[in-house]
Amino acid sequence: MKAEMKPRERVKAALNHKEPDRVPIDLGQAIGDGITSIAYRNLRQYLGLPELPIRIQHKFAQEAWVDEDVLRRFRVDFRRMEYGAPDNWTDKVIDERSYMDEYGVIRTMPIGGYYYDLTGPPFAQEATLSAIENHPWPDPEDPGRYRGMRETARRLHEETDYAVVAMLNCSFFNRCFELRGWENFFMDLVADVEFAEALMDRYLDGRLRMAELALDQISEYVDVVVVSSDDLGMIDRTIVSPKVYRSLVKPRMKRTYDFFRARTDAKLFQHCDGAIYPFLRDLVEVGADCLNPIQVSAAGMDDTAKLKADFGDKLTFWGGIDTQTVLPHGTPEDVKEEVKRRIRDMAPGGGYVVCSVHNIQPEVPPANVAAMLDAAYEFGGYPIGE
Repeated sequence: MKAEMKPRERVKAALNHKEPDRVPIDLGQAIGDGITSIAYRNLRQYLGLPELPIRIQHKFAQEAWVDEDVLRRFRVDFRRMEYGAPDNWTDKVIDERSYMDEYGVIRTMPIGGYYYDLTGPPFAQEATLSAIENHPWPDPEDPGRYRGMRETARRLHEETDYAVVAMLNCSFFNRCFELRGWENFFMDLVADVEFAEALMDRYLDGRLRMAELALDQISEYVDVVVVSSDDLGMIDRTIVSPKVYRSLVKPRMKRTYDFFRARTDAKLFQHCDGAIYPFLRDLVEVGADCLNPIQVSAAGMDDTAKLKADFGDKLTFWGGIDTQTVLPHGTPEDVKEEVKRRIRDMAPGGGYVVCSVHNIQPEVPPANVAAMLDAAYEFGGYPIGE
């Protein structure tokens, strides 16, 4: 094994497609790499760590903030930061199971459920340009969003050796499905293109302004920026046709990546679930550096050696440890073999970060979570396989 590197040095080498001392490890420091609150509580108990209040970082997905003791236990190489809470908005409680966010989207947790489902798209009934104009959009200038960001980024950069990840997510495509309703927006993409484009642009304009104000504060201190979490795939196919993607979505993704590239030297991170092999070249072309979560259970995505051969010189693959079958239903030995395979396929030459495919779900045994992260350290040393 090579001489031990500091985490930030290790990450920078890997993301520049060079072989560090070992493959970087992630847990909950970007997006599509986290752990749900129930699974996290189980993991802490399994590790014999003190019981702490579970802090939720994404309410609708019930994703937990991972505490420093767990990050250190598993040698996680990243530390995340994101916007603060706006001064002039607090999510509105509709009833004991429902709330409204600052975009006017209502979500509800079903009885016995683990997450909040979309139940109230604000544009469900009126798809007009005037409705977009008159909607009470969030204020990107709200100072609460940026208060303390510079101090946090500078502290992480100067007082730790970890790679700093900034969550400035400007996902616009999937968010418009939430604003309009999934069935409605699918139809808009072919039957009312003018409205679909206007809704995407209005949402994206606000998010880019937020990102601009944040980058003014933190760009010199961050190593990775989460640019987008727009999913383009389902389990067996792409979510829209290549024609629709390339005519309506890709130009706006290119605008977004150009915006970030002009304002930061950090690596740019794209989260994108599903069977997206047909779009990988497009994601390279728009400017993504890192791709997460590499959903190996989806069509065209399981052959990670082929992914590496085809796109490994352009994309850093971030994820790949199966959460559909192996983590919930396998043994710790099965998990180790999964980690070994993905490292063997995707780590040579750098350009790989080990983590789960999307958030670790409540039914995943904590022994399997530990096995995944420990195996990443055990088998991730360079040269791979020695």
